[in-house]
Amino acid sequence: MMIFIYRNEDRDTLAPLCCKSSLADLKMAGTTVNDIVTTRWEAAIGDFSSNRMLSAPLAFWPSKELLANLAKIRENYILVDAEGKPLAWVNDDSSIPEGVQTIPVDENSFQITYPWHLLRIHEELLAEIKESRIEGTVREGVFIDGTLILGEGSVILPGVYIEGVAVIGKNCKIGPNCYFRGYTSLGDKCHVGQAVEVKNSIFMDKVAAGHLSYIGDSIVCSNTNFGAGTITSNFRHDGKNHRSIVRGELIDTGRRKFGSIIGENVHTGIHTSIYPGRKIWADVSTLPGDIVKYDIVNG
Repeated sequence: MMIFIYRNEDRDTLAPLCCKSSLADLKMAGTTVNDIVTTRWEAAIGDFSSNRMLSAPLAFWPSKELLANLAKIRENYILVDAEGKPLAWVNDDSSIPEGVQTIPVDENSFQITYPWHLLRIHEELLAEIKESRIEGTVREGVFIDGTLILGEGSVILPGVYIEGVAVIGKNCKIGPNCYFRGYTSLGDKCHVGQAVEVKNSIFMDKVAAGHLSYIGDSIVCSNTNFGAGTITSNFRHDGKNHRSIVRGELIDTGRRKFGSIIGENVHTGIHTSIYPGRKIWADVSTLPGDIVKYDIVNG
């Protein structure tokens, strides 16, 4: 059975992640969203093979339970959302079949509508990694209390502590004396340096946080540089869920811990402080000592 992934993302609600890239091309956990979603849907095929085609949306994350149920079906079908609209289907080609059974989505599946949905997927992906694979160099004095995937040409310097699961791409420089915890992945050619803490975050390619910074529960697009002492806040004093503005409306993210969403080619000045749930669009810079209380939109 072939898999056809059709693109259905809303670039406005996913901004600033999709200001310069499509959802399909965004990188996390060592691969792209397109490949992650395609691999996910392969579980719906099971051991059944034919010349038919499974058409599935890019901006949808099916639960494992739903995929297991779909894998048992041997006839054409349509998977429908809560409003009864087709989401995915099996047919002889990519067209929507007629007169076939319809299957509702379950409560554990969700549309990839907002940037923070990628954090949820990222946590699930990294939680499944159980064995380390080290192709780069780990110096003496590094402590790994968890699982590490380290790409070719990358080096981890003394004093680095890794707790949880970390996926680090190729040709990265990590340390000395920094701290990773939770579920964190870095793309290629990233730099995390002296006294930097990274927690439960996604860095895409060529992200640099060289000195004295904290980045937690955040997504950072490529070619971004954090000035020394940049801090992302990720927790409300009242402990409630974070909300984020999308199209002028405050949206409940469903997350008690939520940092920043930062677009491509952003540069923060030293001692920049970012309120939780704030978004910074591509090609934006902050000044030394700036406090980011509201989203910063380029143009």
